[in-house]
Amino acid sequence: MLIAWGFCLGLVIGSFLNVVIHRLPREESVVAPRSRCPACQTPIRAWDNIPLVSFLMLRGRCRACKHPISWRYPLIEALTGILFALTVGRFGLTLQAAFLLTFLAGLIVVTFIDLDYQIIPNVITLPGIPLGLLAGLLLGTPPLLDRVIGTLAGSGFLYLVLLYGGAFYGQEAMGEGDLNLIAMVGAFLGWKAVVLTILLGCFSGSVVGVGLIAIRRLGRRQHIPFGPFLSLGAVVALFWGERLIAWYLRLL
Repeated sequence: MLIAWGFCLGLVIGSFLNVVIHRLPREESVVAPRSRCPACQTPIRAWDNIPLVSFLMLRGRCRACKHPISWRYPLIEALTGILFALTVGRFGLTLQAAFLLTFLAGLIVVTFIDLDYQIIPNVITLPGIPLGLLAGLLLGTPPLLDRVIGTLAGSGFLYLVLLYGGAFYGQEAMGEGDLNLIAMVGAFLGWKAVVLTILLGCFSGSVVGVGLIAIRRLGRRQHIPFGPFLSLGAVVALFWGERLIAWYLRLL
């Protein structure tokens, strides 16, 4: 029942995150006006805005103009539901879970905005840094010092990549938004998770990049956003980081 409750809560929050992802880059209010069809601007009725269910009932089309509804809307709702269910199932209905749910919601917003616009909004990451440090002060796990080290070391490392990578390649190697994102990861998860997040982000980003080049969907001089891969690494570090680190130490 706890996991089911977490999943349903995630569906509702995911529906709101869709609004944030759509409106935040456009500098529009995420509160008003009410949700509208992007094609015909018809306000969406409450019964047509039920997460997942309405998309299936409407067969993926607007009731008014029959314009297709993007598959990303139910995807984000389902993804948020799954992550919330995992979090509540592991940490229970605790203050720690509340902080982590906020963190995961921020990662989802960052990921999809970065995919669309190749920007990471500071309005998400910068408030997340003191919030994560506050969690360390209140919870103590991971300790506040670990979180501070993770914030400074993670952003410092990526700053060096940004500085020297840009000088070496003659173009920007990484966006400044990635620095704030990894700083937020460090504030919530600590320095060990930051190391794992960067490693996993670089590995998964390299695999995807090489794959896109191989199938000629990406040029060698084109950029792909790094934020989604850092977010993926952070999620893996949160739920399975300790096991991965222990496995790696056993190999050594």
